[in-house]
Amino acid sequence: MDPNTSSEITHKFPPFFQVHKDGRVERFMLSGFAPPTVDPRTGVESKDVVISPRTGVKARIFLPKINGPDPKKLPLVVHYHGGGFCVGSALDAVTAPFLNRLVSEANVVAISVDYRLAPEHPLPTAFDDSWAALQ
Repeated sequence: MDPNTSSEITHKFPPFFQVHKDGRVERFMLSGFAPPTVDPRTGVESKDVVISPRTGVKARIFLPKINGPDPKKLPLVVHYHGGGFCVGSALDAVTAPFLNRLVSEANVVAISVDYRLAPEHPLPTAFDDSWAALQ
């Protein structure tokens, strides 16, 4: 492969990403992966689950700290991260603190869907992934 081909840009979508001629996508708005954990400030526990083994779509579940012996039913918040279907993640360092605080203060369970991103997965892939998670 010609080294000049891989660096040639075919599409620019500032400030989100650019696509190279070899198909590589370079994203600019990256906040880094945040592992599932027990948040020391709120006591909220998170864990990752696979929504669809066929597609690899994942989600992160956030569970509030339960005080007392009697478990009760809690409301569910289904969260779809922003980013115009081309940037962001349910598993990133921006989403986790927001949902930890929401779950703690509202006393709810939250699930954040990590749908597949465009342009590698053109629309309606993100919609299909989001619907599969809701079902």
